[in-house]
Amino acid sequence: VQVVESGGGLVQVGGSLRLACVISGLDWDYWHIGWFRRAPGGDREEVAYIRISDDTTQYADSVKGRFTASRDKTTETTYLQMDRLKPEDTAVYYCAVGLHPIRADSTWYSLAEYDYWGRGTQVTVSS
Repeated sequence: VQVVESGGGLVQVGGSLRLACVISGLDWDYWHIGWFRRAPGGDREEVAYIRISDDTTQYADSVKGRFTASRDKTTETTYLQMDRLKPEDTAVYYCAVGLHPIRADSTWYSLAEYDYWGRGTQVTVSS
């Protein structure tokens, strides 16, 4: 299974980027896609989530209203549209796929709910 992110880069404050995530090598359906990020010297933190069955989304408070997760069913590509970027959005962004529904006693941002991870794409927001 391969999870590949793309679309990262250098952008000025207030600018936009769109990240893409493509999954290959899976012989069965998956349940959800999560976006996470790790800033320099920081821990991995949640960014966004999209449930494949109905495109339900969830967002971290820090990105709510600025980031939008979406999915193109025809190309099986998941996107993270990032608008009004801030310097604190600078991080490596990771896409992850979950093969099972989120457990009732868990959350969409629990790392344990994801089975495969990409290697990440760097996003740098300059001030």
